Amino acid sequence: MKTEALIDMLACNAGPAPRALVARRLTPAVIAGLLASAWAAITWFGLIPGSLFSTHVPWTKMAYAGALAAAAGWWAVQLSRPAAPSARARGAVIAVMLSMSAIGLISWLSEPADVRMAALLGHSWFSCPPSVLALSLPALAAALWAIRGLAPTRPHAAGFAAGLLAGSVGAFGYAFSCPEASAAFIATWYSLGIVLTGAVGAILGPRVLRW
Repeated sequence: MKTEALIDMLACNAGPAPRALVARRLTPAVIAGLLASAWAAITWFGLIPGSLFSTHVPWTKMAYAGALAAAAGWWAVQLSRPAAPSARARGAVIAVMLSMSAIGLISWLSEPADVRMAALLGHSWFSCPPSVLALSLPALAAALWAIRGLAPTRPHAAGFAAGLLAGSVGAFGYAFSCPEASAAFIATWYSLGIVLTGAVGAILGPRVLRW
């Protein structure tokens, strides 16, 4: 049989790969990463006081991290399939981050001038990004493993999307331990930790996502 005939035979009525396959691989990775990050955060840093859960403090962080995880997960799904359009998913990621930036800026400008720097830096600005990054590593490993078993053709972008997804998961877990209340703090330092995780994913992508 000639090669062309074999290709035609294999491709006949093949159809597209099922979309749910990507979600079935990524969803357990995200859940495992979330459980690992929350457990590590509580174990290493302790749980925030229970009274804070009756305020907006942890819920703002979780809402931001959850929304960004959903957008980044969509982007990672698109990048896990050859030639799948990804512009809308990438736009969703940018929209979520810009929305949180706008909320943070408005909150920061509404503070009296003499406390704005304190609101931005909080008590843990120097440790927040590396903490988010460290808590994101289990989710990053799981997400890269899940995407590796699919068919990514843009490994840099896929790795970056997986990193943003993992960073969001790590930030969600970190919210259980972080008492910082300022929206400006969240928009700045949580976002930096998430983007750092994305950068790690982009670096690892070409190495671990080749097929």
